[in-house]
Amino acid sequence: MPANKKHLSTWSQRLTKISAGFIGGYMVSVSFFIALAFWTDHINMVMTLRYAGFILWAFLMVFAFLAKNGWKVWGIYLLVTSVFAIAIYFGQIYRPLP
Repeated sequence: MPANKKHLSTWSQRLTKISAGFIGGYMVSVSFFIALAFWTDHINMVMTLRYAGFILWAFLMVFAFLAKNGWKVWGIYLLVTSVFAIAIYFGQIYRPLP
């Protein structure tokens, strides 16, 4: 009797959702606030990262578990992180920190 496909893919989806929630959510939240730090006052933004960063990270973690496919969540998080990385790069060029 062959195995049911829905029972074979649950552990991989669960693992991708957990890793996307923890690691991907952290990458998105930190890159967002670092990108803002290069375009605004960096000292205030680092203090904001301590508190608002945790709230954003928790929201992104919940979003990862609400999605049906963990790989799509990873793709979205990596795409958003790369957009913020580009903003960080241009922020370093046009508005260098003192």
